[in-house]
Amino acid sequence: MSKYLAIFAILLFCQLAAAQFGFFEQMFQGGQQQQQQQRQRPPGADHWRAQADAVPCSAYLCPDTLVCVDSPSQCPCPNVEDIKCLIPDFQDKLAGTVICVRGGGCEDVDYHMNSWS
Repeated sequence: MSKYLAIFAILLFCQLAAAQFGFFEQMFQGGQQQQQQQRQRPPGADHWRAQADAVPCSAYLCPDTLVCVDSPSQCPCPNVEDIKCLIPDFQDKLAGTVICVRGGGCEDVDYHMNSWS
């Protein structure tokens, strides 16, 4: 009888130990979940380059939106709720820097630009 009790105790102990390891693996995001998360990385430079190569453009291709325009200052903002503000270049009147902002609009950009000049 004690031999069966010892075997039963060993089997019970093994089951409890296996359950504990499964719990810790689940708790710390181990195992296959972690491998699946690593496979689902966001697209990188190669993916962007493939998309950019697929867009026919003989002028300037906007990096954020992949829209073909004549000059960088004509690029649209990537988000619909953004407002495009143009900061003129003091040396080249035809050039400028485009900043996309939300909220207060271009007045905030103008204020900060005037504080630097």
